[in-house]
Amino acid sequence: MKLSKVLDALDGCIKNARNEKDPNLAGIQMDSRKVKPGDLFVAITGFQIDGHKFINEALEKGASAVIGEIELNLAVPYVQVMDSRKALGRAASVFYNHPSRNHKVIGITGTNGKTTVSYILKHILEHAGKSCSLLGTVSYIINGKVYKPSNTTPDALQIQELIAKSKDEFVILEVSSHALKQHRIEGLELDYGLFTNLSHDHLDYHPTIEDYFEAKTLMYNYMKPNGAGIVSRLSEWGDELTSMLAVKEIPVYSIGYDEGNDLKIQDITLNGQTKFDIKLGNAVYTVTFPSPGLHNVYNAAMAFLTAVKIGIRPEVIIDALNSFPGVPGRFEMISHPEGATFIIDYAHTEDAIEYCLQAAKEHNAAKIKHIFGFRGDRDKSKREPMVKASAMLSDEFILTFDDLNGVPPEVMLNELQDLNDKFGSNKGQIITDRTLAIQLAWENAKNGEWILITGKGPEKYQSDYELPASSDKETLLYLQKLKSKEKVIGFN
Repeated sequence: MKLSKVLDALDGCIKNARNEKDPNLAGIQMDSRKVKPGDLFVAITGFQIDGHKFINEALEKGASAVIGEIELNLAVPYVQVMDSRKALGRAASVFYNHPSRNHKVIGITGTNGKTTVSYILKHILEHAGKSCSLLGTVSYIINGKVYKPSNTTPDALQIQELIAKSKDEFVILEVSSHALKQHRIEGLELDYGLFTNLSHDHLDYHPTIEDYFEAKTLMYNYMKPNGAGIVSRLSEWGDELTSMLAVKEIPVYSIGYDEGNDLKIQDITLNGQTKFDIKLGNAVYTVTFPSPGLHNVYNAAMAFLTAVKIGIRPEVIIDALNSFPGVPGRFEMISHPEGATFIIDYAHTEDAIEYCLQAAKEHNAAKIKHIFGFRGDRDKSKREPMVKASAMLSDEFILTFDDLNGVPPEVMLNELQDLNDKFGSNKGQIITDRTLAIQLAWENAKNGEWILITGKGPEKYQSDYELPASSDKETLLYLQKLKSKEKVIGFN
């Protein structure tokens, strides 16, 4: 592809272009180490690394053109732009021939529920005979092949490349507020934009909750001409977004408890099962969903309404929901030999923790124990509400280490002790080694108890711990296997 064709897509972004030549581009790269002869190199100013420092390396490797933000004179065509991230997305979209136009693309944003809704929706679509790619927190799935994710939302170059590879009819994409602020979905075009909810999170990155909300709304700048929003109006943020989209003249379909919504949730039963009714127009459908908790009622309802708007019959959707297998690391259950229930969940906000612990109560847990910690060097303002939520809804909790991210262990330990002393209601204890905290709960678990381990979900540990495991699930499976061996030895 000619450089000039790529530059046509950067209308309004270019400050200055020195392109006496018009080379054919072999590819696009934002990492100088990956540059091959004939590639376009886009220099990104990152939070830790400035790509402009690697322009010479890219040229030595054969880059035929460069895009960047600073004023430079190079031996190859150089295009100075106002925002390299935005330019990267647009350039990649053109280079890969606007791949999102070849699929039905569904973007999902919100604080909680993005991953679960995406997996439910993928399950419904495939149950209905549709093929579906997924780009999310747990994995990237393209043409049935699973790739390890790098971020909740891939970078702009990776998104376009992955969607270009996809031969699936549908593509579902989790869209984080970081991705929106960093223009990672620039050049993408969405058929449906889903908004699940908004609560206190990422305020280490966003100065206010209002800025966080505004970042979420940026997703709707990327809608196709006939695109539509699917919005949960179970909070005031959903109401505000609905009003904003009306001004933009983007069609909105909503879920909620009131008659004014396209899908009304009613008659919820959570006594040992998850059962609820959906009112859609004049029709009422009863859903029995395998995943516990009120939050999963909301997740299933979002997926239901989206699938209906896609054109799938409600009866097919209900059948799919009945057989939903769950999501790795999202309220994932591990059995215990004494009859206790261990839960692994990614919950890392006050709301998400409340959803999880409340689900245990609603499913008649005899006793609730909670194990969790905090990411080092991340949003500290949500820590107090999280501890208060656990102290209110659990019978016992253990504060432990999560990823320290360079924070000295003694600093995190002091903070855990302070939080426990002030807000723990005498229910908490501190065990810094995450695997030993889980082991203590495992060895003391009794029939009917629910033990929730939150914060990491399927993620790998970044710290070294005592037990030979690299994730919460691996820790539980190790303990499960150890217990099984003990029984065999005892029998012999």
